[in-house]
Amino acid sequence: MPKVTFITHHGQTHEVSVPTGTTLMLAAVDNGVPGIDGDCGGQCACATCHVFVDPAWAERVGGRSEREDDMLNFAAELRDSSRLACQITLTDALDGLVVHMPEGQH
Repeated sequence: MPKVTFITHHGQTHEVSVPTGTTLMLAAVDNGVPGIDGDCGGQCACATCHVFVDPAWAERVGGRSEREDDMLNFAAELRDSSRLACQITLTDALDGLVVHMPEGQH
């Protein structure tokens, strides 16, 4: 079961463990992590699950798809490390993943 740490803009941490195959967005929503809404239900059609992937994890998480990149153009605080949590599926290789949330999401 991969463990993920979500860190809010204010430094509050939320550590969750979820079954392999769960998206990062569902991991947050199902565990009441504030700041991850997932309004589109994980369809890559909004940016309410915007996160910043910790640099140590960037290579393992992989890059954005073209559709995800287009959606992130509507997000505040766009960074190179920006990802939509609905587009990251958790695997055992991502056990320990750390993501940060933008200021506008709390």
